[in-house]
Amino acid sequence: MDIRNLKLFRHLAGTLHFARTSHACYITPSALTRVIQRLEEELDEKLFARDNRSVELTPAGAAFKKYADDVLQRWDQLHDELSSDDILQGELSLYCSVTAAYAALPDIMERYRKIHPRVRIHLETGDPAKALTKLLNQDADMVIAARPDILSKELVFQKLSQTPLVFIAPLQYPETVIETEAGIDWEQTPLIIPDRGLSRDRIDQWFAKENFIPNIYSQVAGNEAIIVMVSLGFGIGLVPRMVLEKNPFFNQVKILGRAPKLPPFVIGLCTRKKNLANPRVNALWNIANER
Repeated sequence: MDIRNLKLFRHLAGTLHFARTSHACYITPSALTRVIQRLEEELDEKLFARDNRSVELTPAGAAFKKYADDVLQRWDQLHDELSSDDILQGELSLYCSVTAAYAALPDIMERYRKIHPRVRIHLETGDPAKALTKLLNQDADMVIAARPDILSKELVFQKLSQTPLVFIAPLQYPETVIETEAGIDWEQTPLIIPDRGLSRDRIDQWFAKENFIPNIYSQVAGNEAIIVMVSLGFGIGLVPRMVLEKNPFFNQVKILGRAPKLPPFVIGLCTRKKNLANPRVNALWNIANER
């Protein structure tokens, strides 16, 4: 088993999507399939359960992922130990939302690149609700994410910024918000809510506290999708203000002033404690700490 094949397997184990992995790793889907088939033949085990709609890791695949993570980590450590100078090189993988890439990354990454120009940065953007899971699954070295109410003991977190959570409504469709003399009728006004993540936890906790049965119009993935659906008049939504201010639909929605104030998001750099032994990770961690 060579390192290249282990990297391809680990990437696929993270995406669970052959087309995405083949595109990201510059390999044809057929060649990627052959790599996985060879690994399965060597192990005499199926690593992925596949059908026309989905790809899932088998129990053997999950066990092999732990092996691949360990080997690739040791491979990186070996490269660091064999380096003939003190110049950092190799790859550093980061995962964050598109908004975080705009708002939080430029400052620290500009300094990082000036100091460590030979480190290759692999940046993946996506749903922020997946960030900590990707970190715990070792699919990324570091992530930018909102700090959860309870942080896993495996992780360390460094604050970069803070942003309030705001309820938004469409400007062009005022009838979307159903109001009474007491304020917004939360059981009648349609809601667009995230299908998972910290925003979902926050709003679920508030509804449970107030004993409301919400009128949920749709559950979607990603804050950007919430903003778009709200702007079109499908309902009201809850999003981090930082995301709203960076969104092209910012001028098509309004922040509801009479809505409840939920705990803000603390946005920061997060990694596994063990990852701080990686000099590339540690260097970025220290640069962020100097802000």
